[in-house]
Amino acid sequence: MEGMARTNQSSLGPGLMITAAFIGPGTIATASQVGSRLGMTIAWALLFSLLATYVLQELALRLGLVHRLSLAALLRQRLRGHWLALPIWGLVLLAIVFGNAAYQSGNVTGAAVGAASLLAIDHSLLVFFLAVLAGGILWSGRYALLEKVLTGLVGLMALTFIVTAGVAMTVMPLPVSTGWVSAWPTGQEMLLVALIGTTVVPYNLFLHASLVQEKWGRDVPLVDALQAARRDLLLSIGIGGMVTLAVMVCAYAAFYGRVEPSSLSAFADQLRPLLGDVSGVCFALGLLAAGLTSALTAPLAGAYVVTGIFGRGEASNHQLFRGTWVLILVCGAVVASLQTTPLTAIIVAQYANGLLLPVLATVLIVLARQSASDIDKTPGDKGRTLAAILVVGFCILLAVLKLG
Repeated sequence: MEGMARTNQSSLGPGLMITAAFIGPGTIATASQVGSRLGMTIAWALLFSLLATYVLQELALRLGLVHRLSLAALLRQRLRGHWLALPIWGLVLLAIVFGNAAYQSGNVTGAAVGAASLLAIDHSLLVFFLAVLAGGILWSGRYALLEKVLTGLVGLMALTFIVTAGVAMTVMPLPVSTGWVSAWPTGQEMLLVALIGTTVVPYNLFLHASLVQEKWGRDVPLVDALQAARRDLLLSIGIGGMVTLAVMVCAYAAFYGRVEPSSLSAFADQLRPLLGDVSGVCFALGLLAAGLTSALTAPLAGAYVVTGIFGRGEASNHQLFRGTWVLILVCGAVVASLQTTPLTAIIVAQYANGLLLPVLATVLIVLARQSASDIDKTPGDKGRTLAAILVVGFCILLAVLKLG
């Protein structure tokens, strides 16, 4: 993959790209909302979402390493000539384009909120400017250096949340009325689905299957490649989980049982125990960096999926490729500009991804079942596929309960 290959030369492995993709404004906003409103009562949902991420991403990377095809290309190959090909392709395309557009609206909204905290500029104008900036960078194809800088800023923000959570747990009197008790958030199922949707990002399934092929080539024995990819994924998800949990703890310590923040920028007070008066500026910079980084990644991932399904190659200057990321970028920017409450817009975007997750995960499992004799290469692989089925079943149950 031309564009993605440039981002995959790190010795740390592609798992960190997956983590970076889900640690964006959506994760910060959703985890903050959960911590401030529900405390730690649904910490179990975070654990489930991390487990689900590992199970589904592992299945995706296994399909990629065994078949040496992108998931989109594998889907096209398996469905060629089948009467269900058109409906399934349409469903996947709808889920990817709609899901990424929803995710993109959250990315642009988060970046705009961060920028608005630093500059006295209208929100809608900032959304337009940031969308044009992201589009210009994507059109030029020269986003590798900027992505590294922005990812570094996001990493610094993540570290800041982790340290602040440690400070909060040692020097601040944490509210204990709910503690860490597991509970079902009656009336707050939307936040529950959003927490899962912001962690298990649907397009990451397609992205990861291709990235592992770049990292571990055909010259690497399959068993060794699978083991290395799994270790990389486990480490990366662990880091992502620590960051998300830290955000929840910071919001829990700062806001639970008190006045709930009504805006995303107000959540900057979470960092006050560590950063003091500069917490607002640092939080704004982190949001801007996280939003802009994700605003580059989401349209690209959607474009790779669409061109893979249609077998048009993966050249970043291809008309279908550019047309797809432009559509996702424009749709996301339009939705972001229409929202009067950015925090709600971001939560809804993560919720939409949570509802779409079962669709794409089910397609992934169908591909796995069709390739069972090929991908069950090491002890425990069959059990991992069964675990993926159980994860999807629970996600479908959540969607049914919320929609019902």
